[in-house]
Amino acid sequence: MLSTPEIFDRYEEVRQRFPVVRPVAQTQDISSLTEIADQASAFVFDAFGVLNVGDTLIDGADRRLQDLRDMGNEIRILTNAASYDRQGAVEKFKKLGIIVHPDEIITSRDAALACLTAGSWGAIAAPEDKMSDVDFDVIKLSDNPVDYDQVSGFLFLSSSGWTDARQSLLSASLRHHDRPILIANADLVAPRDNGFSLEPGHFGHLLLDQGRKHVHFFGKPFPEVYDLVESTLHGIQPERIIMCGDTLHTDILGAIARGWRTVLVTQDGLFAGHSTEEFCTRSNLAPDWRLARI
Repeated sequence: MLSTPEIFDRYEEVRQRFPVVRPVAQTQDISSLTEIADQASAFVFDAFGVLNVGDTLIDGADRRLQDLRDMGNEIRILTNAASYDRQGAVEKFKKLGIIVHPDEIITSRDAALACLTAGSWGAIAAPEDKMSDVDFDVIKLSDNPVDYDQVSGFLFLSSSGWTDARQSLLSASLRHHDRPILIANADLVAPRDNGFSLEPGHFGHLLLDQGRKHVHFFGKPFPEVYDLVESTLHGIQPERIIMCGDTLHTDILGAIARGWRTVLVTQDGLFAGHSTEEFCTRSNLAPDWRLARI
């Protein structure tokens, strides 16, 4: 099981593949998002580590979203989770006890599917994913090497059920014939109830390390999801959008690159149990504000 320092170090190793940002001058500690609500027209939330950990709602997250709506702020949830379609995302939050309208959710899956082109795609997906929102021919990949060789590209939606053996099949097929691979979740890991799970971004960076040339990442910190969010926030200037996330290299870096302001949430996500000052200094990444829970 990877530790927070090991995950941070890996993000730093692949940092050259991320957008370049100018560091924030100073971080201010706050105790509640309501303290800065008047500086925003919209709050954008990461999910894992901010609203929930695994299948558990973080205490008070549901109430805080409604507080901010009541104060006149738009709410968006911007998640790198790509294992389920938009309706699945709505149902997930409903089970957590969070009322979220479908138009308040933006996923990295949305961004990846918007970039699919005609052809046959090898899908790396959760077993229960019916992929009804995918408009092109799809073969779900498992342990048959023939399937890997016959598709024109790969769509990596979920690491659920993905194994080292299957990663080796994918690597071998790409070595013989390098084709596009769309990584629909750019995260290296996600916080779970019992530690961190490896996410599609982890496996995508392994392929780049091996010399593959056509690996494309979707989700934070890459630009396509920010285009989708801003397209739903008509007339709101970037500096009036505040991103709340638990990860420096995805949530904070991506939002800074976009000109948004940022809040690092520290208690339940990647940095749970750690002081964030050292990590901010080492990465030269810092949020505008920092708090334990939203």
